[in-house]
Amino acid sequence: MTEPLVGTLVLDCEGLSKLVRDDRTVVALIGRARDHGAHVVTSAVTPVEARHPRANQARFDWVLSRIDISPVGDEVSRMASKLLGQAGLHGHKYALDAILSATALLCRPPVVVLTSDPEDIGALCGSRVRIVRV
Repeated sequence: MTEPLVGTLVLDCEGLSKLVRDDRTVVALIGRARDHGAHVVTSAVTPVEARHPRANQARFDWVLSRIDISPVGDEVSRMASKLLGQAGLHGHKYALDAILSATALLCRPPVVVLTSDPEDIGALCGSRVRIVRV
């Protein structure tokens, strides 16, 4: 990310996992986003997806305490379903990406999504978010 970000930075599973592992690149991106007033957000389903048995629970909990966790209610659920339909994707395989995408699209713009699945998030969000591969 080269230009200042004021809006929302959304973490997918890999973004959250790398933050828990203290990945320098992800930590720097998040620090820069926060320095420019951005909110750092993830979906309520992402910590479940990102949980690894070898992850230090105290570190995992601390990281989660430092980001906003967006609930998955009716609005997100319905939007995720519509995004899947528009992209021609099946919920069985892409449900979590669709929920994260709907979460991102409901955040304060501009929105940047840190993801390991830029193609999937791109298919669901189109040009409405900026995607950064992590």
